[in-house]
Amino acid sequence: MLDDADIDAAASAGAFGSFLHQGQICIATSRHIVHEKVADAYVEALAERARRLPVGDPERDEVALGPLINDKQMQRVTRIVEETIAQGARLVAGGTPHGPFYPATVLADVTPSMPAFSEEIFGPVAPVVTFADDDQAIALANGTEYGLSAAIHSRSLGRAEQLAARVHSGMVHINDMTVNEESPAPFGGQGSSGNGNHFGGVANLDLFTEWQWRTSRPVATPFPF
Repeated sequence: MLDDADIDAAASAGAFGSFLHQGQICIATSRHIVHEKVADAYVEALAERARRLPVGDPERDEVALGPLINDKQMQRVTRIVEETIAQGARLVAGGTPHGPFYPATVLADVTPSMPAFSEEIFGPVAPVVTFADDDQAIALANGTEYGLSAAIHSRSLGRAEQLAARVHSGMVHINDMTVNEESPAPFGGQGSSGNGNHFGGVANLDLFTEWQWRTSRPVATPFPF
């Protein structure tokens, strides 16, 4: 999120992207890279949304977040959050699981060396790391082996477009969220997230077909020989 972004809209997109389906989506928002000038306001807006999300059994109650997929994933999410806090991150919301349920969690003061930044969480955790200028933002965004989906929030579309061209990601959404895909559009990533947009759209013409050149004349005509 750039320093000129709409903080409330960005926090809404960030919350939906991180907490939808308990964050168990390949294109979930797993890292929130925010300009240092607006980081405090963004963290509070994001945490406020996280605190309002009820967690529990969707068959019994009206909840926003249900259970994680299994105990192994619960242990992984818990470990990543606990190790990140132990290394100096600040827990702003959530962070206390109960049974198979993990609440929407916001971590501030995260650095690239911490597990919540460097590892794929696949849980409802939103780690927030700050940057000072656009070059640092790009370095942070590209400082991962993964590159499937990204989002940039800014009131300047020109600036956002320039940055989007520098992000190593198969999909980049401006003033939107990362959990954004449509069946007619190419879907794929870079790095460990894949090599090119393999699925959807015109990409299918090359992936699932072979070219054949075919000509046709209504009536056969003689040649000089």
